[in-house]
Amino acid sequence: MLVATGLMLALPATAQESLPFPPTPSGSTAGPTIAQSNYSPRAASSPLPDNAPNIVVIMLDDVGPALPDVYGGVIHTPTLGKLAQEGVSYNRFHNAAMCSPTRASLLTGRNHHRVGNGQIAELANDWDGYSGRIPRTSATVAKVLGYYGYATAAFGKWHNTPANETTAVGPYTDWPAGEGIGFDYFYGFLAGESSQWEPAVVENTVRLDPSHGREGYHFTEDMTDKAVSWMKQVHALTPDRPFFMYWAPGASHGPHHIFKEWADKYAGKFDGGWDQMREDIFARQKALGWIPADTELTPRPDSLAAWADIPEDEKPFQRRLMEVFAGYTEHADTQAGRLLAALDEMGVRDNTLIFYVWGDNGSSAEGQNGTISELLAQNGIQTEIKDHIRAMNELGGLDVLGSPKADNMYHAGWAWAGSTPHRSTKLVAAHFGGTRTPLVVSWPGKITPDDTPRPQFHHVNDIVPTIYDVLDITAPRLVDGISQDPLDGVSMAYSFNSATEPGRKTSQYFEIMGSRAFYQDGWIASVFGPRTPWSSGLDPAIFKWSPDADAWELHDLGADYSQANDVAAAHPDRLEALKADFDKVARENKVWPVGGGLWSVVFHPEDAPSNPATSFQYTQEVVGVPEFAAPKIGARNSLVTIQAELASDSQGVLYALGAFSGGVALWVDNGTLNYEYNLFEIERTHLASSSPLPTGKVTIEVETRKADTGHAGPMDVEVRVNGQAVASGRVPRHAPLAFTANDAFDVGRDSYSPVSLAYFDRKPFAFNGRIDRLDVKYLE
Repeated sequence: MLVATGLMLALPATAQESLPFPPTPSGSTAGPTIAQSNYSPRAASSPLPDNAPNIVVIMLDDVGPALPDVYGGVIHTPTLGKLAQEGVSYNRFHNAAMCSPTRASLLTGRNHHRVGNGQIAELANDWDGYSGRIPRTSATVAKVLGYYGYATAAFGKWHNTPANETTAVGPYTDWPAGEGIGFDYFYGFLAGESSQWEPAVVENTVRLDPSHGREGYHFTEDMTDKAVSWMKQVHALTPDRPFFMYWAPGASHGPHHIFKEWADKYAGKFDGGWDQMREDIFARQKALGWIPADTELTPRPDSLAAWADIPEDEKPFQRRLMEVFAGYTEHADTQAGRLLAALDEMGVRDNTLIFYVWGDNGSSAEGQNGTISELLAQNGIQTEIKDHIRAMNELGGLDVLGSPKADNMYHAGWAWAGSTPHRSTKLVAAHFGGTRTPLVVSWPGKITPDDTPRPQFHHVNDIVPTIYDVLDITAPRLVDGISQDPLDGVSMAYSFNSATEPGRKTSQYFEIMGSRAFYQDGWIASVFGPRTPWSSGLDPAIFKWSPDADAWELHDLGADYSQANDVAAAHPDRLEALKADFDKVARENKVWPVGGGLWSVVFHPEDAPSNPATSFQYTQEVVGVPEFAAPKIGARNSLVTIQAELASDSQGVLYALGAFSGGVALWVDNGTLNYEYNLFEIERTHLASSSPLPTGKVTIEVETRKADTGHAGPMDVEVRVNGQAVASGRVPRHAPLAFTANDAFDVGRDSYSPVSLAYFDRKPFAFNGRIDRLDVKYLE
């Protein structure tokens, strides 16, 4: 109840512990005839309090806590700044250090393992805490608010559907728009990341025809167009109905894609490098009062390069990567401003409660040493920076960065600087560089603006309880007849109009792939974990890692805002007590086995969600199959057999998997059969037939076999036409995990981003003949 905060909207609505609501009986009395009947409809009623607010949740992706200029950072954020002036900001708000886990926690009000999201959806596994499925025992806020009468919609990145269930035919059980998750409408992409120029977009349960890539298109602008249109339609057609919107762009997750003019706004601003950037941000944070005056700036880890260590001829590349990221981020924040403008235009801004969560985790160090194609890191492939610069220069130089011809991502040093004053980055649940993010809450009609940072410790799982508190909704005990898990979050409403009220969240655990922490009453115990996100390749020691052997840190947050001073040696009893409490909540929340998220990343990549078939039969109508549901023809021993009809003028793609940033394709052009294995733009292996192709019905085969058992080792490829070899060669290295997160496998075209430069300007380069069938079989 919100009596103490002055935020009560009206008399309490009727508590409803079981959803949906029972049907409202007719107020009329039926007799044998109309003359003998009484017609008296009941007056319409709502279970919501009078004047229930619209609710908008904005969340950016992979942006560190130190980046916004409103809090001392280096990126101009006009929308975040405007909301901060009109509302309140929180400087001790937290996420789960990783995309899918944070999103699942935010949408359900529960801890991320409790709702099956201890790992990203693409790397889920069979343990309950890591399944990649939000269970029906934890209904989302969209589901609950929908039953209360809200219109609900989600826009942008989703990332909470099992990756192998994202094809055009579902199943749709865990898609955002549908009975399971509960949104009325969805427009965006289902995967963890996407090209912003050529995204694979879904509208509700329909994978849209890939008409993107047109001049001037950018996904963040597209999704904002849809969001504004949806709000205006709801307001026009059902003006008395409040709406709930979840707006979560792909920005600023890699790949960093943005128009050149936005990146150019930051030209020269990062010439001093990440060490200097961090010191400058730290000084501004203190001057603004965003961080306590006694905060210490934590040192750069030994495993991360200093800016002075970067060769001079490499620095222009590294600077431009950060300029592109900054422009991409400002662009996304500016698009969020269009939502505010629409609310003002509709006259509903005063009664709209907005939560702007600056990031779903800290800045991402997954670009490692800076890259032109960011999935190299996820595949555990080590490269030299000169290879990235060479590939960039071959494509056009620095202006390629941010364009459709690169999937660039910045050096981990920039990510570290974006976490100032904290330690670490995304994927580290032990340190606030991975888990702390600014939050702004704005509700002009109810919350008095206050620039004093709210110091209460809170977490994304507190947003749903806050919404229920504001609406005086009882968290349901049953939804659709299914018993519900308790909420793990607590309401933050008590702090809306008080920066001094004692915090009401007394404890919270964190865990991502063995990196973990436990907060309780102003203290935090933590373990860095077995992986260092900014280090390339896999440390062999990880295969011998045991959580039982980890050394824990202890920090007194009352005196140590940035986790700069480990006091474990001085307080051994307190540390042991916190470790015991972590073990207890870990078991209760399905965190066990600790480090379970490593299963599909390190120990058994073959268990990552994928199509379990060992053979596939396709026709020319099969296009846009998400890569995680497609045959792994770039990673496994395989035989692709195509029954097609060739003519003298035949041209076009026979099949393609992946994108310009990495993939494999087979196509016909100028009477030649061409094969390309594109290893993330760094290495391109091109094979072509030397003799004229036959016409009429032909059988084309592509056989691929690993040359050895090493990680990402070479593969031998032979291309045959009617049983005769026409081309063969060796791919020096292969992609063991995936080429892309959101591109596709196509028969007869290359739908989104083209794999090869050879037909880049002719995309989708559809085959102009007939493919009767295409079969894929995995080989021993």
